[in-house]
Amino acid sequence: MQENPMVVIDTHTHVISPDTARHPADPIGGRRSAWSLEHPVDIDGLVRALDQAGIAKAVVVQASTVYGHDNRYVVEAVRAHPDRFVGVYSIDALAPDAVERIRHWQGQGLSGFRLFTTGTTMPGQASWLGHEDSHPAWAYAEAQDIPVCLQMTIQGLPALRQLLERFPGVRVLLDHCARPDLSDGRPYQAARALFEMAEFPGVHLKLTHRALAASAEGASTPADFLADLVGAYGAGRIAWGSNFPAAEGTPASILAQARETVASLSEVDQDLVFGGTAAKFYPAVAVAGGHRG
Repeated sequence: MQENPMVVIDTHTHVISPDTARHPADPIGGRRSAWSLEHPVDIDGLVRALDQAGIAKAVVVQASTVYGHDNRYVVEAVRAHPDRFVGVYSIDALAPDAVERIRHWQGQGLSGFRLFTTGTTMPGQASWLGHEDSHPAWAYAEAQDIPVCLQMTIQGLPALRQLLERFPGVRVLLDHCARPDLSDGRPYQAARALFEMAEFPGVHLKLTHRALAASAEGASTPADFLADLVGAYGAGRIAWGSNFPAAEGTPASILAQARETVASLSEVDQDLVFGGTAAKFYPAVAVAGGHRG
């Protein structure tokens, strides 16, 4: 495999503190994730793992299934390594003080919020996405150009569509490409809603092991899926994320597998997927070191 010239940016990592007194668990949904108990990684451990993988920068995403909306450990990570990390915090978008909480965490040096509407401890799609009580948070994100990361399923896309029709200026990044079912293969009718969301220029996709694994199921192939996804969105709206340590393996092994799977794309598109898109979506990463591509 030839040397990849890009500066790799990982858009999806987590950190878990060993200090349970200072950082007690308070998971969204009331149940802590199995991965965070079985193979947690703290700030120093994440740095070592990224170094071993040759990953230059990373987005540390709040571990919602461990700390809920208490984002203090993400703040610690960013403050400890401001040249390496940007942080994404979790909020309760329905709370009356949601905008105040956004201001607070942005003021702590974090770079956008996450809404957690599904996951291993909360299967299905939460019905509150798009609720009018969340509109102040979306309006504030649009006005302040604060990016929104969404942990959701494809079943939530109609609600997201309604939100973006009301707040078209919001930039969103869909974790795991919104967990689509791709097993029917081309023309991916079961995932039609995902491809149709490309009409909203602010919608970006996080290409993780979950999405890549789904692309190899049934009649689908990764090459077909990636070609169609880039055809709809452009590589400049697709960003790779390891999901370490929630995903099995190390950043090095996860990155190697992703590079092999994405090899069907052009070098220019790969450069965007593995770093260029992230640097544009989270400008703090670019300021901290940026991207050569």
